[in-house]
Amino acid sequence: MIVTGLALGAVLGIVMQRGRFCVTGMLRDLFLQRSWRTLVALFIVIAVHAVGIAALTSAGVIAPEATTFKPAAVIIGGFIFGMAIVLAGGCASGTWYRSGEGLVGSWIALVMYCLSAAAMKTGALSGLNEFLRSWDTGWTDLPSTFGVSLWWFAVPFALFTGWAANRFLQREAAAPKVASLGGPRWRRPLHVYAAAVAVGVLGVIAWPLSAATGRNDGLGITTPSANLANWTVTGNPQRMDWGVMLVLGILVGSYLAARATGEFRVRLPDATQAVRSVVGGAGMGVGASLAGGCTVGNGMVQTSLFSYQGWVALLFIALGVGVAAKLWLKPAAAPTSAEDEVLDEAPPHGVAESLTVGAPRRVAGAGDGTAVAGNFQVATGLVTVAGEKKAKARAIGRGRYFLDQMGAVCPFPLIETKDALDSLDAGEELVIDFDCTQGTETIPRWAAENGHEVTDFRAKGDAGWQITIRK
Repeated sequence: MIVTGLALGAVLGIVMQRGRFCVTGMLRDLFLQRSWRTLVALFIVIAVHAVGIAALTSAGVIAPEATTFKPAAVIIGGFIFGMAIVLAGGCASGTWYRSGEGLVGSWIALVMYCLSAAAMKTGALSGLNEFLRSWDTGWTDLPSTFGVSLWWFAVPFALFTGWAANRFLQREAAAPKVASLGGPRWRRPLHVYAAAVAVGVLGVIAWPLSAATGRNDGLGITTPSANLANWTVTGNPQRMDWGVMLVLGILVGSYLAARATGEFRVRLPDATQAVRSVVGGAGMGVGASLAGGCTVGNGMVQTSLFSYQGWVALLFIALGVGVAAKLWLKPAAAPTSAEDEVLDEAPPHGVAESLTVGAPRRVAGAGDGTAVAGNFQVATGLVTVAGEKKAKARAIGRGRYFLDQMGAVCPFPLIETKDALDSLDAGEELVIDFDCTQGTETIPRWAAENGHEVTDFRAKGDAGWQITIRK
């Protein structure tokens, strides 16, 4: 029966990959974009979950167990997790499905996440986990506190979420059209709200499928990831449960979706992002273990049960994301020394080409110089020219400038695009090369919302895109 976890996880991986479904990005938008639009997608998941769980519970199909609120662990763990997911470039589920897209940085974060979660739950850090979780209030959830059915919270929350989603959809309909990639409809990304509904429905289906195997829970990422690490080391068959099959399914589904749509390519991180992936992945495992769940276990499942743990954890995860965004999500400083300036001739017709060289050279990277040689593509960092005004973009003639964001993880392509475009005059164009799948949604949407014109938007091979924005 645990094979149903693999099947449901595969569908979930496809939906998340095609919907660019990233809770980190949803929370990050609150601080970087001052927008609630994508966070409403998380509310949709919670609302669908809540109504579905209430229905299954009322019918006697499932019997969710109450989780008691442990304030110190939930608050500290949630905050650590929020900061860590910004460093790692994605939350727990996001790291699993982005690994399926070929991001080596996500592979690194995923390994560290599994190992640190296992250490917290059954290994060297279990003492710390038990100590911080020892303060237990005994409080479970709002329905129990008020002595009412889950329906009393599920229905009002669903109505509020429906109103909020409709409001943002109306704004989208009235706003300038967002540029999108051409090609067959099945290859285009899902609307984030459609993906949210699908994730919510899959979350409801997960409960009876999981319960049938003796695991009385729904979607979950942290404990299954820890169990996978334990099973890998010990070979204990009891660790290979429905939840482990679920997370493996997410990886498989994401890979299949990315391959089918030309969005899979192995992408190596630069040194800075590799370090961030190590630290972020480790922090994710520690934080989620303390808090009793990640953005799925707490942010989608426990919130839908209206547990104290779920909503307090989500609040402190958001605060952690906000602090991390303030600390680390900034545009890179433009190089000032001649050593870091690249003065190549512009590509013909203003189209950015892959740069190959016969000997090592320096390009301005996301915080450090990166050497490339032979036939390797220059795939990370910012290409710069001399001069004060367009310091981050290379002049390619006729009022056009080029910004290389190949290899940069989300949200840096958008952050650097905004920063570079600020230095241009009205009517000038910025050509951006990038390979972050989330950028295919965030960059053109930001351009439309801020009155800039997208004059060209195209795919460039597997998992690569070029967009031209006229200021």
